[in-house]
Amino acid sequence: MRWTLKPKPELSKIKQLSEALQVEHAIASLLLQRGIETYEDAKQFFRPSLDELHDPFLMKDMDKAVDRIEKAINDGENILVFGDYDVDGTTAVALMSSYLKARTDTVATYIPDRYDEGYGVSIKGIDFAHDNDFALIIALDCGIKAIDKVAYAKEKGIDFIICDHHRPGAELPDAVAILDPKREDCDYPYDELCGCGVGFKLIQALASRDGKSIEDLTGYLDLVATAIGADIVPITGENRTLAYFGLQVINGDPRAGIKAIIDQTKKAQLTITDVVFIIAPRINAAGRMKHGNHAVTLLTEEDEVLAQTYAQEIEQFNTDRKEADQRITQEALLQIEEYEEQERFTSVVFQETWHKGVIGIVASRLIETYYRPTLVFTKSGDKLAASARSVSGFDVYNALEACSAHIEQFGGHKYAAGLTLKEENYEAFKQAFEDEVSKTIDKSLLIPEIRVDTQIDFKDITPKFYRILKQFAPFGPGNMAPVFMTENLQDTGYGKCVGADDKHLRIIARQGNSQNIVGIGFNLGDKYNLITDKKPFKAVYSIDENHWQGNVSLQLKLRDIKA
Repeated sequence: MRWTLKPKPELSKIKQLSEALQVEHAIASLLLQRGIETYEDAKQFFRPSLDELHDPFLMKDMDKAVDRIEKAINDGENILVFGDYDVDGTTAVALMSSYLKARTDTVATYIPDRYDEGYGVSIKGIDFAHDNDFALIIALDCGIKAIDKVAYAKEKGIDFIICDHHRPGAELPDAVAILDPKREDCDYPYDELCGCGVGFKLIQALASRDGKSIEDLTGYLDLVATAIGADIVPITGENRTLAYFGLQVINGDPRAGIKAIIDQTKKAQLTITDVVFIIAPRINAAGRMKHGNHAVTLLTEEDEVLAQTYAQEIEQFNTDRKEADQRITQEALLQIEEYEEQERFTSVVFQETWHKGVIGIVASRLIETYYRPTLVFTKSGDKLAASARSVSGFDVYNALEACSAHIEQFGGHKYAAGLTLKEENYEAFKQAFEDEVSKTIDKSLLIPEIRVDTQIDFKDITPKFYRILKQFAPFGPGNMAPVFMTENLQDTGYGKCVGADDKHLRIIARQGNSQNIVGIGFNLGDKYNLITDKKPFKAVYSIDENHWQGNVSLQLKLRDIKA
């Protein structure tokens, strides 16, 4: 692992903020790294308020969207709420449809089939709307590039409102309203909302016209927080406020569907990390293994007994998903091992029977073993389809663009993309991708990086220090859990390998005459020889709590150790 120490803020600024907040220098330094420079900034960071949310009408076209929806409600028009099959899309559809159903009976939902229709607005969905007399489609988490599809709908007399958060192309669809904070001509103050977040701003605007306040909408924030976590958008600004209050709803009074998922897992007090690893995969599993409709049905169900039944179905989809991704990962690793005799800068694997719904997960798993840009292909109709994943710092979208002569279609962003190509072009593409990556990647990016916030000593790790650290949550991009480095450590002689095959490492370390602190390092069992015989070592870690037999103590969550 590469350890990169983040730049330390100016000492004068650290001292100033430390005095203003009455906190240690290390805390002030962490806050400054997050752009928090004053007492007021810190107050907003540690005590978020729903009153800080921006006026939704600052978003371009919001007034047009609200006017069109109100007309549809008043005239009794049929409204179709359309969204993608992933967590962001299904939570957005659940949010919008449940809000509108409280105001009109003429609302239905539509999630495209992952395998039959693919991502985003589909011709099949528009035909469904036309055949069933829908006058308005509200598209969530998709639609910003659906120029031809929106034109097709217009020919059939169907209006579109688009709520998206992806970057627009040079041309915008001819929709009644396009809500997307990433529009060049949109002055909305925060442009990192997820699709469900944009949907929430729309219901906030609708509710304000209806004389309701933001407090009347807090029941929808469990959905918004789930989407923020799952879509890996920055947890800064408005997202942080929405996630903060959404977690309170999840842990206090969640909707029946989310409560049913939590009950399946027997987990108490969820963090945003738990949302990402417990709630999100289960919602996603519906679209991966069966159909995204199952997720929307669960998330909109108000009867707790029925919700439990739906959650059990989704739990089975998630079990099937896990089995598929573990099996396919093993098969893919065997493929890679077969051609490992030569140095490679990419991993590209293909098996026509692999399940299309899990190839993105498999690509991420392969990066855990072979840290390099990765593509996993499967057969999809008469074409090959792939999910691409990248390593930190390398733009896989640009690399695919350079190989576009071999590709039928591709889309995505810097770290994740999807593509299709003809089977006869597979080998040529595979070589072109390897050539492009080997030519353009900075070789240091092929070594995983740990970004360290600051260096501290064990004497700094106190209950008060940890209490303040906990208030930095919810954590995520833009506000990751702080990572610390400490040097001149020694194991007290009780360090050992633990777990199956001695895979993990447990140490009891001290620094000089400091207190002893327990550290747990998952998958660090092979570092045991670095700590034996009281050899000095340094460690990078985050800090968390260990709960054991009613006792609570601070422990280190080791990320890496070096001599």
